[in-house]
Amino acid sequence: MSFVSAVPESVSSLSAAGVTTPRRRRITPPLSPREIEVLLAWIASDSKTEVCQKLYISPGTVNTHLVRIRDKYERAGRPAPTKAALMARALQDGYLDLDEI
Repeated sequence: MSFVSAVPESVSSLSAAGVTTPRRRRITPPLSPREIEVLLAWIASDSKTEVCQKLYISPGTVNTHLVRIRDKYERAGRPAPTKAALMARALQDGYLDLDEI
């Protein structure tokens, strides 16, 4: 039995007709201007130490901002546990443009 034949005909005909299921609306968590600044500096840097030097803040402050940013995304139902995931969220939410990477 192939997977194609296992799909009910009614579902196949909807897809063929161009009918799609509605997408869920993406919730953008409210990041403060400083959180956005730290997020973008971290994405552009190779390390948190570079962020500290660039923004004149301590490593603890960088970590606190990143924890709060991740928590806000988690509460919005859009977890971002890694730097790559945070970069994806920044792109999705318009904080970062592909040309800036």
